[in-house]
Amino acid sequence: MRIIDRDELRRLVDEGAQLVEVLPQEEYDEEHLPGAIAIPLRRIDAEAGEKLDPSRPVIVYCWDPP
Repeated sequence: MRIIDRDELRRLVDEGAQLVEVLPQEEYDEEHLPGAIAIPLRRIDAEAGEKLDPSRPVIVYCWDPP
């Protein structure tokens, strides 16, 4: 795992990385990053294999306000 900043996020997505938001579905529906794939954290093991391309990098994002 590695923490990246906004500029690196944009670069990686532009290069083909998959952006996954692990928020609950209701929060994802309210607001999510453009192009992000919704896979709630509780279902990531079950859904990652069917929703993600294993040949491309994956960036996982979760907003947890203070």
